[in-house]
Amino acid sequence: MSNVPALYLVIALAPLAGAVLSGLFGTGFLGRPVDRRAAHMITIAGVAISAIGSVVVLADVLAGNTFDGAVYTWSLIGDARLEIGFLIDPLSAMMMVVVTSVSLMVHIYTIGYMADDPGYQRFFAYISLFTFSMLMLVMSNNMLQLFFGWEAVGLVSYLLIGFWYTRPTAIFANMKAFLINRVGDFGFVLGIGLLFAYTGSMHYGDIFGQAQQLAGETFPGTDWMLLTVACICLFIGAMGKSAQVPLHAWLPDSMEGPTPISALIHAATMVTAGIFMVARFSPLYELSDTALSFVIVIGAIGALFLGILGIIQNDIKRVVAYSTLSQLGYMTVALGASAYSVAIFHLMTHAFFKALLFLAAGSVIIGMHHDQDIRNMGGLRKYMPLTWITFLLGTLALVGTPFFSGFYSKEHIIEAAGAANVWGARFAYYATLIGVFVTSLYSFRVYFLVFHGKERFAAHDGHGHGHDAHAHDDHGHHGGTPHESPWVVTLPLALLAIPSVIIGAMVIDPMLFGDFFDGVIAVLPAHPAMAELASHWHGWVAYGLHAFTTAPFWLAVAGAVVAWYCYLVNPAVPQAIHAKLSGINKILENKYYVDWINEQIIARGTRCLGRGLWQGGDRGLIDGLLVNGSARMVGWVAAASRVLQSGYIYHYAFAMIIGIMALVTFFVLIHQ
Repeated sequence: MSNVPALYLVIALAPLAGAVLSGLFGTGFLGRPVDRRAAHMITIAGVAISAIGSVVVLADVLAGNTFDGAVYTWSLIGDARLEIGFLIDPLSAMMMVVVTSVSLMVHIYTIGYMADDPGYQRFFAYISLFTFSMLMLVMSNNMLQLFFGWEAVGLVSYLLIGFWYTRPTAIFANMKAFLINRVGDFGFVLGIGLLFAYTGSMHYGDIFGQAQQLAGETFPGTDWMLLTVACICLFIGAMGKSAQVPLHAWLPDSMEGPTPISALIHAATMVTAGIFMVARFSPLYELSDTALSFVIVIGAIGALFLGILGIIQNDIKRVVAYSTLSQLGYMTVALGASAYSVAIFHLMTHAFFKALLFLAAGSVIIGMHHDQDIRNMGGLRKYMPLTWITFLLGTLALVGTPFFSGFYSKEHIIEAAGAANVWGARFAYYATLIGVFVTSLYSFRVYFLVFHGKERFAAHDGHGHGHDAHAHDDHGHHGGTPHESPWVVTLPLALLAIPSVIIGAMVIDPMLFGDFFDGVIAVLPAHPAMAELASHWHGWVAYGLHAFTTAPFWLAVAGAVVAWYCYLVNPAVPQAIHAKLSGINKILENKYYVDWINEQIIARGTRCLGRGLWQGGDRGLIDGLLVNGSARMVGWVAAASRVLQSGYIYHYAFAMIIGIMALVTFFVLIHQ
């Protein structure tokens, strides 16, 4: 296909064109020729073009046509070329389809969700710009463009989280997201810099071609492997973007933004950028067991301990946010076990069912007139049947119910952790296994409290409005009976529910055990996890039937039963546990004190250091000693010399005579 590079440009630039038109001409920046209707038409058209183009490209890639080439040379530094280029292979093509399809659903959903918001055009401009940034990231063939996309999604997420900029909580949340991501990005830049310094190229192919030489290099001044340092630095970037412990604290707070962006950023696209990046750099990670151990341990901590926090949350969006953190931990465990294809597979299945859960939560919030507290809901099943069934399908996929999409990816991650031979794999195996029970418990807790049991909203009419109420105009409602959402909200739910159920069984064979990722993802024979999984694979039906005899299935059932008993049958049990374990509960409510450490120790320490450098260094040393001190010294010398300058000739003559006598005496004494 000779015109293919042109198609790639269209896919990347169509959302950008929509964002520019809606952002510049719909927000008052350059007048308002683009009204609300035109804004969503333009941006949806742009993303729809990208989505259709991405499907065409995926079909083309499956036919065996890949592309790796520069589109534009940005700069030449010596022999190093800094280019804008595309790498279109099975990994990037699959990511393009996921990003554009979920983004399209979110765009359509936004029409209904943001209907009464004054920043309607601005919102569409932001989400369209986000889609462009994400496409640039996944399509890149070099680290420069990867970094551009990486920072661009960070910038747009900052704008989206703080979309309602009059609210102090939103401003705090977007600042927190921005700062934590900068910590990760610092590591990311160091990793890119190291690889560039030793290879002299930014291009993936060149770097991977030199992987064996790099494996023999040590980090200057140490006996550490250079690749270990570079891979850990790159992964620190992924920890910020993909919200891994300890750089995860920004993600739950980012729920301050409108619900559509929760689905876009925190489910399908931005948070998975880190996972995609590690999979892309698999030829390097494979050569460093230390880096893989670091990855798998970090992932396991997140998968278990961040999931536990979801059990005590009462805000419907925050529960789904903690679920995202936990699932990102699962993906990271798969990366550390060298099961990169399983991580990408879970990324894809998770994108669909998590976007579905976020959008269904948003639909519940609309139905509840912008109350987000699950304690004020209950019995919504009969008022919102479509939202109920889609939320249930998303929940079943999330907990890993056999034959649903999440089951195939999640089960394989647990097995990969069990089969991995890097340090920390055993811990990761048990963490992911316990995580299944935890996931099931918090997921069904939300499901039962929202859709079943007695109706609790009647008692809360007219108040108890959640976050969104402050900025929305409540869709014209204040309290009252819940209602099903309009079709622009329920249509994306129905369309996302289909892949959430069936996509796992459809694509598992080629993606995990076929040749889909051949030549893209490297796995060395020293890491046996994938080979082990392949030896047990007998097709999706057999695998699904076998699940009924495995521990994860029964743990998921146990979680659902415990949630049903505790929140529907006997609500006194959680209260009793809460009273008995108040110490543990306090730790959980304070989110393991990560926020406290960030705010009280790191942020306050940094501010104290800054103030010390300003007061002591800038004011004291530079201004006080150097600038003002030298001026004062000149003043003193001038004052002393002014005393000597009398203006009488005989005083000067006397001084000259004294001077000559001193000189003569000096020379006489020297020459004796």
